[in-house]
Amino acid sequence: MFMAIHSQNKAAAAELPRIASINLCTDQLLVALADPTQILGLSPYARDAVRSWDAAKAAQFPPLSGGAEDVLIANPDVVVSGRFTKRATRELLKEKGFRVVEFDVARSLDDVKKHIRQMGELVRHPDRAAREISRLDAAVAHVREVASRKPYRVLAVSRRGWVAGSDSLTTSLLRTVGLSNAAGELGNRTGGLASLEAIVSLKPDFLLVSSSSDLTQDEGGAFLLHPALERFYPATKRIVIPEKLTACGGLTLIDALERLASELERVTR
Repeated sequence: MFMAIHSQNKAAAAELPRIASINLCTDQLLVALADPTQILGLSPYARDAVRSWDAAKAAQFPPLSGGAEDVLIANPDVVVSGRFTKRATRELLKEKGFRVVEFDVARSLDDVKKHIRQMGELVRHPDRAAREISRLDAAVAHVREVASRKPYRVLAVSRRGWVAGSDSLTTSLLRTVGLSNAAGELGNRTGGLASLEAIVSLKPDFLLVSSSSDLTQDEGGAFLLHPALERFYPATKRIVIPEKLTACGGLTLIDALERLASELERVTR
């Protein structure tokens, strides 16, 4: 009986699709939901400690160059990519007969859940996808409870004064947990650069930033250290969530939401 079950398990594992990812965001979903033996390779940024959700975990899998050549050698059953991954690479792989599944940019929490389900179905582990969506919902509920004390206005600001627009994942997340993105008052749907004067004039309750460091390597990062911003928005008025937790809109949003809850607890004491 044991031998029969063991043989069945081996046969089932052999039937699972072997997948290569050529996009950082699909890397994240693939590693979280697939069996390790299904993963033939990840994008070159997966091992980048600055950009990757977990460079150490990604290092367990073969690195891909991002081009078509090593994907052709790996010969996967499926290639997963972003909609804006290099078009020439995607088209060449399609021409060679590979199944290429393209994931759109997530602009809402519903999009994130859709992508989790899509990858779960692709790797044939929909149960894992369902569990992760349940964890995501629980994290949202936790933040909503913390944020319910007051309808805070938050302004997400990054390098050179870039603010997220009304049609963005950041705005969707804030709205879902009961906060508002003050950038919507600037009338920009897709996001754009805001001046120091505009940011100060908006008078948001808090700034949402990706780093608490008082050091910067270039002028883009120096924007957030400008004396005017530091005067009105010291550390006690800054919510810090590392960009790599929110850049893809994948399962790292669970960690991002938990971080948001703890940061709200800190700045609203």
